Amino acid sequence: MHENRGMNILESVAEPAQAAPQARQRPPTVGFVSLGCPKALTDSELILTQLRAEGYETSKTFAGADLVIVNTCGFIDDAVKESLDTIGEALAANGRVIVTGCLGAKAGDAGGNLVQQVHPKVLAVTGPHATQEVMDAVHRYVPKPHDPFVDLVPEARAEFRGTAGIKLTPRHYAYLKISEGCNHRCTFCIIPSLRGDLVSRPIGDVLGDARALFDSGVKELLVISQDTSAYGVDIKYRTGFFDGQPVKTRMLELCDRLALLAEPYGAWVRLHYVYPYPHVDEVLPLMAQGRVLPYLDVPFQHAHPDVLKRMKRPAYGEGGERNLERLAKWRAICPEIVVRSTFIAGFPGETESQFETLLQFMQEAQIDRAGCFAYSAVQGAAANSLPGMLPLAVREERRARFMAVAEAVSAAKLQRRIGATMQVLIDHAPALGRRGGIGRSYADAPEIDGRVRLLPPEKASKTLKVGEFTRARIVATEGHDLVGLPV
Repeated sequence: MHENRGMNILESVAEPAQAAPQARQRPPTVGFVSLGCPKALTDSELILTQLRAEGYETSKTFAGADLVIVNTCGFIDDAVKESLDTIGEALAANGRVIVTGCLGAKAGDAGGNLVQQVHPKVLAVTGPHATQEVMDAVHRYVPKPHDPFVDLVPEARAEFRGTAGIKLTPRHYAYLKISEGCNHRCTFCIIPSLRGDLVSRPIGDVLGDARALFDSGVKELLVISQDTSAYGVDIKYRTGFFDGQPVKTRMLELCDRLALLAEPYGAWVRLHYVYPYPHVDEVLPLMAQGRVLPYLDVPFQHAHPDVLKRMKRPAYGEGGERNLERLAKWRAICPEIVVRSTFIAGFPGETESQFETLLQFMQEAQIDRAGCFAYSAVQGAAANSLPGMLPLAVREERRARFMAVAEAVSAAKLQRRIGATMQVLIDHAPALGRRGGIGRSYADAPEIDGRVRLLPPEKASKTLKVGEFTRARIVATEGHDLVGLPV
């Protein structure tokens, strides 16, 4: 049977050579827009890798493309509006649009699909992490230009799941998604209704992707999921295999193996979306040893136990006091640790006293980097039906007050960096850095934290190159950023 299949392939390849030569047709082009969080970005990378593997060309513009794909976000109202506006722009400029992503899974007021209600002319709508459904829709409207089993696959290697095939990040850093979905049912969040319950990726696949990314030149690996601390919970920490060796599907073992893979390349491993479960403590020694970046992105959301209870946050009864103890323990194990977090101000029923508790927590917790959202009444969120919905003006005013405290804490901590020499990963360096450049320290995740503005090196022989590390002496601060002199 295999022999017959091989003969059929050879015959189908040979036939066009006997026909009259024809002008080579232009490959079909697909315009692509990716909106939302890094988890959506990795979905986009998967789709783009598959498009390239099948011979489609891709474009960042709508005009002239045979088709446009818009990967959407549907988490908060502003993101929904941006996604719907982008779909409208694509329809106006091109007319042939496929929609995917979180907004594609969202219901409208009448109970049908929201995207199709607002934009009935879209060709197809899918939810998140739906690469095959997207490709099926693409094939329906723009047939495949060639057979991937016959023709050579483009330079993106087939074993990549997307993070290292077609990448939407710069070459020197990449996101590594370890799971999809979430088991929590926080009342302000609709992610489980869009992305489903937690599904952990096999640890062998995750580690294989990581190694491929390091091989491709990645110097910073950003581990992402909806709940990184819960990795493996859904499969009861099942033992998987990597390079023929057994490895538990669990956060500690994952971090240890990622550190081993990163070490020969001198690369960074950064952890995002880490819920503060007790077992996170086990990872801190890896940070203290310099094997994993001493950086944790922890979504605390609030500090008052009653607000956390209404939010249905994990271990809500502990409140800010227990998290202060946890932070103190982490800093005792790893004094260099940097903690970033996100919070919600003006949650339904939040009293002024409860909000003051949050401000006091910020002062005591000394969170290095903090973001805050005024509560957004996202359609479908259970919190919308809670009593005590606050006026938008009050929510926004509390958010502003929170950020004033958070920025003061952050600025004071940045001041303490002056005089220190830090390792900096270079993101931008025109003319080999002769006029300076832009980079990030271990304390700065791309896009969401601060940067290090690098001054022109004093030594003429010193050059800066994107994707490489340099040592820099911190000489000043600029808002959320540091100023460093390469040494």
